[in-house]
Amino acid sequence: MLDGAKPNYVKLVEDTVLPRIVLCKQTFPATRIDDPAAAVRDAMAGADCVGKIKPGMSIAVTAGSRGIAVFPELLRALIDEIKARGAHPFIVPAMGSHGGATAEGQVKVLEKLGVTEASMDCEIRSSMETVEVGTLENGMVVRIDKRAYEADGIVLFNRIKPHTSFRAPNESGLAKMLSIGLGKQSGAESCHSRGIDNVPIYVDMQARVKLATCKVLFGLGSIENAYDQLAKVVVLDSEGLIEAEQPFLQEAMANMPRLPLGDPEAPVAEGELDVLVVDMIGKEFSGTGMDPNITHRFSSQKMQRQATINIKRLAALELSPQSAGNGNGAARADVVTERLEAAFDREAVYANSLTSTVLMQAKMPMVMPDDRSAIQAVVKTCEAADLRMCKLIRIPNTLHLGYLYVSEAMLPELEGRPGFEVVGELEEMRFENGRIANPWPETH
Repeated sequence: MLDGAKPNYVKLVEDTVLPRIVLCKQTFPATRIDDPAAAVRDAMAGADCVGKIKPGMSIAVTAGSRGIAVFPELLRALIDEIKARGAHPFIVPAMGSHGGATAEGQVKVLEKLGVTEASMDCEIRSSMETVEVGTLENGMVVRIDKRAYEADGIVLFNRIKPHTSFRAPNESGLAKMLSIGLGKQSGAESCHSRGIDNVPIYVDMQARVKLATCKVLFGLGSIENAYDQLAKVVVLDSEGLIEAEQPFLQEAMANMPRLPLGDPEAPVAEGELDVLVVDMIGKEFSGTGMDPNITHRFSSQKMQRQATINIKRLAALELSPQSAGNGNGAARADVVTERLEAAFDREAVYANSLTSTVLMQAKMPMVMPDDRSAIQAVVKTCEAADLRMCKLIRIPNTLHLGYLYVSEAMLPELEGRPGFEVVGELEEMRFENGRIANPWPETH
């Protein structure tokens, strides 16, 4: 951009001094599975409920829109194990309103996640058509994907993890996949229709109706460690599935990474931060683009009242290509870049927002031309007495927190922190063509 073409608001921040930063490494306790296919095979071999699969059965297998660790490998292994028992599996996109709430859009979401008919050696049957399978006491209709309902059996597959907008005995996992994912747009809309804080109530109710009325055989759930790596694979029988899933949610919650704020022995991070810079947001990092469990910027007012971190200013620099334009996480930033705004697809975001009833996730924050001006804008307005000494953290995304840059002012409080190591030298923030150029290690 030529200097003469700069908007006046860019000129207001261009002289803002930025703090020096240093590359650091966090180490979290972690168990890792290196052979996902073997983990699926072993989990299924040890579960009696897998015996429900009979030769010749047509089996609907769910595939969601989240970026799950080794997602294609786990799903392909599940498909192969079903085939090995003589059945005929097919994949059903189970992602509520994601993919623009269209059958074609949901297939494209799976493709970006590495799931295609070719890679799975399995048919994908995508449709937004649902059938009614029950009614709750309040009159809410319970619906399920028509293709899955017509199959001889349903196998649920999903990652078990904390939800980004509520706390409940069951959050993101197999019960939610059954109630919302397989409910397609209409089912997702009904679960969210009474507001985000009531979603877990209807996830539970609708899942129980479907377990009682549909041919759910079992569920296969994955649990990840703090490095977005596969840590465990479990098989849960459809009978008692909702209760059986709950201890694995607690395990997943304990595995989560965190920002280095507050007492490292406390259950969650806590404290004040002047600026957080998130290089990339996207659906493969969190269903909300940026995980509020990390940033403590929640859509739910109820959850926000429980937040233990206060980040004064947050800049998000880019939307991942895998998100297919679904940039609802941008709303939780204070400033974004023009390239993030350009990737923001209203069709995808608005369908998701209208279905969830969380309209704030469709908002667009202040937009600055590039990384430099976006970071300068959040630093300039963070209210630190000395901007050069503001407390700033830069992360690649909210899923990968093994490496991060911290500002000079944070070093005294981080010195000696368990699992925390300074691995670089203090340096100025560098930019190339307006984009931040301080590199990440290849294994970040």
